[in-house]
Amino acid sequence: MIKFLDLQAVNAAHADELKRVATEVIDSGWYLLGERTKIFERHLAEYLGVKHAIGVANGLDALRLILKAYIELGALAEGDEVMVPANTYIASLLAITDNRLKPILIEPDIRTYNLDIDRLEERITPRTKAIMVVHLYGRVCWGPRLGALARKHNLKLIEDNAQAIGAIWTDSSGAGARRTGALGDAAGLSFYPGKNLGALGDSGAVATNDDRLAEVVRAISNYGSHAKYVNDFQGLNSRTDEIQAAFLDVKLQHVDADNQRRRGIAQQYCTRVRLRDLMLPDTNDPDLFSPSWALCHSWHLFVVRHPQRDQLQQHLANQGVQTVIHYPIPPHLQKAYSALGLPKGSLPITEEIANTCLSLPIWPGMSPGQVDAVIRGVNSFRGCC
Repeated sequence: MIKFLDLQAVNAAHADELKRVATEVIDSGWYLLGERTKIFERHLAEYLGVKHAIGVANGLDALRLILKAYIELGALAEGDEVMVPANTYIASLLAITDNRLKPILIEPDIRTYNLDIDRLEERITPRTKAIMVVHLYGRVCWGPRLGALARKHNLKLIEDNAQAIGAIWTDSSGAGARRTGALGDAAGLSFYPGKNLGALGDSGAVATNDDRLAEVVRAISNYGSHAKYVNDFQGLNSRTDEIQAAFLDVKLQHVDADNQRRRGIAQQYCTRVRLRDLMLPDTNDPDLFSPSWALCHSWHLFVVRHPQRDQLQQHLANQGVQTVIHYPIPPHLQKAYSALGLPKGSLPITEEIANTCLSLPIWPGMSPGQVDAVIRGVNSFRGCC
């Protein structure tokens, strides 16, 4: 069986370092808000190219804390609108509604699966205060039009960077390269174990260049307190612990090399998979793997689409290839968001993606033989009916 993601193999590559730092943390007797967290936060900020990185409990909390801090700072208020892609994991919306803000769902670009920037301006109202972009599957969702739109309407730009750490955006001239997480006003990151930079448990971070926002996020994440027993805000308990910070600091040193291995696998899939009616990522984008654009995708997921998706998934399972559907039910069709009043058929592009998408295995420890087996499995599908 070729696992969709073999976390044992991924972490085995760093086992000696991970065991060493785990022992050091255990022996230190200090397990929260210590030096390991400070070191990781500093290294993460340097890697992303931002002034501040604040370790929190998970990726959802990272987004919740950004929005909550903006409310405390007066940039947002209950009932304000946050534009967000309809094609995303539900956590993006949960962060918005948890703060009593209103998500405005924007259809994706069917080619990139990311938020369609051209659809934004027509949906802006006087209550629109922010845009949350999601770098879905690892591909950068950005561009000059997005920044110009935010400036024109005085909107906050928040990145859901749960899936794209290490991806880089450059403008059309090839200049101005910046990493995801450093593109907008603030970014939320997830270090869930399956992410490109994954903890051995749960963890996340907020990244920003805004000094005041960072100060408020850090306080809210620690019971609303800047100093012990002094509570300035009605806060949360959302902190990265010392052992996860130590693990992440080890793995951060390898994330670019691991992403490059993912890109190599993605290129193999894109050039060697030959299945009728299968829609590969960016088949109309010949520059995706060119030197100037190759870093725009971290390939957290390799998502294809096929009209007989379920049969293809079963065929691959029969061939010993494990696959996953990201995501079978879009947020607007979940019971949790029935109050949005968006029935089936209201977001047809999002629903088309949900009904046809399939994620193939892609992780840095895959052997050439495993990659070949996935390609053979896909190419051997004959469909039915």
